[in-house]
Amino acid sequence: MSTAILTGRPPAGSPLESDLRSLGFDVRTVPDDAGAGSGAAAGTAAAVAAELDAVAPGRRVALVDPRFVGHVHSLRLALTDPRFPAAAVPGAVTVLPEARTALAGALTAAAADGGPAADDAPAPDPASGTRTATQADAPASLRTLPTLPDSVAGALDSAGVGVHRPELGVLVAAVPADDEARRAASDAVDGTDDEAVRLRSAVKSRDGFFTTFCISPYSRYLARWCARRGFTPNQVTTASLLTALIAAAAAATGTRGGFVAAGVLLLASFVLDCTDGQLARYALRYSTMGAWLDATFDRAKEYAYYAGLALGAARGGDDVWALALGAMVLQTARHVVDFAFTEANHDATANTSPTAALSDRLDSAGWTVWVRRMIVLPIGERWALIAVLTACTTPRITLWVLIIGCAFAACYTTAGRVLRSVTRKARRTDRAARALADLADSGPAAELVAGGARRLGSLPGAAALLVAPLAAALGAAAVTGAALWAPAGSWWPVPAALAYVLASGVAVAAPLKGPLDWLVPPLFRIAEYCTILVLAARSEVNGALPAAFGLVAAVAYHHYDTVYRIRGGTGAPPHRLVRAIGGHEGRTVVVTAAAALWAGGSEQGFTIALTALAAVIAAAVLSESIRFWVSSGAPAVHDETGEPA
Repeated sequence: MSTAILTGRPPAGSPLESDLRSLGFDVRTVPDDAGAGSGAAAGTAAAVAAELDAVAPGRRVALVDPRFVGHVHSLRLALTDPRFPAAAVPGAVTVLPEARTALAGALTAAAADGGPAADDAPAPDPASGTRTATQADAPASLRTLPTLPDSVAGALDSAGVGVHRPELGVLVAAVPADDEARRAASDAVDGTDDEAVRLRSAVKSRDGFFTTFCISPYSRYLARWCARRGFTPNQVTTASLLTALIAAAAAATGTRGGFVAAGVLLLASFVLDCTDGQLARYALRYSTMGAWLDATFDRAKEYAYYAGLALGAARGGDDVWALALGAMVLQTARHVVDFAFTEANHDATANTSPTAALSDRLDSAGWTVWVRRMIVLPIGERWALIAVLTACTTPRITLWVLIIGCAFAACYTTAGRVLRSVTRKARRTDRAARALADLADSGPAAELVAGGARRLGSLPGAAALLVAPLAAALGAAAVTGAALWAPAGSWWPVPAALAYVLASGVAVAAPLKGPLDWLVPPLFRIAEYCTILVLAARSEVNGALPAAFGLVAAVAYHHYDTVYRIRGGTGAPPHRLVRAIGGHEGRTVVVTAAAALWAGGSEQGFTIALTALAAVIAAAVLSESIRFWVSSGAPAVHDETGEPA
């Protein structure tokens, strides 16, 4: 239970107390005579501080002016969102338990200041809920009173506590200065259906074409239905995973009926996948566990479905494990390109370019926005394509079309980002360089080489800006080329992998601040994953490709986990974990050595080696990931960008 402290008694007929209780608040009221006499503002602040002391530790606390007029959803957005330590709208402020000390200090500061002056208090527009001008500049019907919650919010800002102020749009949040202003605000409340606004805001403002026009118009109502029946976003996320796993099992039957059922179930899983995020936004039920489940289950569902297609094809005598693994490698590499480019540029200065300006101009023409979003095959379009092809064709055709479509999308997005990078004069920060280094996933061998390269010094001038991507590209070409052209069971890939270790160390020797240094992590992923794929596909060992699929899945989980930790601002997984699982270069050497020892014969040694390596890595990364996301103070970070997944 949370506690709301009203700084006085509400006017007769005000629904404020019932609105707060409907949001789960225990309501306490400061007596009207608390601020009587001299120093009224100081007296009210002291009375509120006394009420605050009486609230049990560990509770969220809100301060609300009793004259507040506004929509219930305005209060919900400001007072119940768990993602922010403090939040405010005009006339109301709230803090989570970790900011209670700062709140007490802000009350003391507000009491000492005596509250805001009436002519300087910000005036909320009853029609929009946004701050406009000062009292002296506002129309008479919009003049608002200075309030203690507003003073406290300002003091929290001054104390360095980030106070979130939600975008209210057409919603109302105001403290009217007189009866005329109160009537105007009440009329504005009556004129806007906040439930309709709440339902619309449950949907991402930016999403793919298929999701926007074919799923969200209906899934938002499913989200509301779930909220009214007490279902949590995590329960819906789990239901989506189970539905996708059943779809994969149906595809694994290898029958036409199974393929049709798999396609239908995959679409149903995607509807639930949209619903869980919409439910979180509708009910403001964000959580650390939910962020982790939502981030990881999408990949687990899609890759399990690829495996189901491969199993189903095998029942019909067609071996498509190489295609299934290729689709997973390509999709993961695409995501790493997205993540690395975003991290490299998210806080860069002078971050403009002619290419970006052209992109903005294209976005100004409505139809081009949707065409460009569809070209990159975001998750909605991709899953719809997979579902239809599964039901109507064969697993081989499905996977080939998927690979061709994703390859085209990858070339389109990567080419655009390379052009942006070489034409902009962005100055990247130390934080961005650290994030790229974490995404690189370098192990002990690469770190040893990097240390030696630093002692040798860097190249002069502009050449230094290209060292990292060129070294990574040459190393990737060496190891994948040797795996592709050497005979099965040959030892040539092993020295090529050792050369890859040297190139990897050189690539990360200097901070990754060059214009194209964001390409280093994707190149490392391509090198490691493709080496595993090629060696398994060219081996003569039964079961090597399914084992390789499991190995890449385990490593990919580690890389996705790294991304979501960085996004949450908590940094990469512990370096001891990265060292324990060898880093990308160490795993590549181990796989090439295993292929040289066992891939050329009829025994199961290579399959056993890949399976054992997959099991060890999966056990290590899953145990650490679960420990972090479940037991630590990880932030509840949800993807609200609408970027294609």
